[in-house]
Amino acid sequence: MMTVVSIEHLEIQGQPFMAVTVRLPKTTLLTVSNDNGYIMCGALDVGLLNSRLADRKILAGRAVGVKTIEELLEAPLESVTIAAETIGIYPGMIGKDALLKML
Repeated sequence: MMTVVSIEHLEIQGQPFMAVTVRLPKTTLLTVSNDNGYIMCGALDVGLLNSRLADRKILAGRAVGVKTIEELLEAPLESVTIAAETIGIYPGMIGKDALLKML
C-alpha cells in the first residue's frame, strides 16, 4: 500500500485552517492547523510536547478514536498541551472550538 497524503483548506466560522490526512498501513494520521497551533488524532504525543519540547510552548490538542477530519473537528479533546491550557483550551473541548481559540 502506498502512503497517500491529502491536504485541504477549510474554514471554521470564516477562519482559514489546513487539514492534512496521511493514510498509512493500518492507520491514518489526521491534523487540522493554522499558523498558531493544531489538533491531531491519537498519534499526537502530548506528554512529549509538555516535557521535552515545553520550551516551544506548542498549542496542540489530541482527540482519540477519530478516523476522518470531520470526526476530529467534532470530537472532544482527550488531552491538550500546557500552552493550550493557558489560552483556555481544555480536555473535553470540541476540536473546532479549540482551533478557534488558537487564532
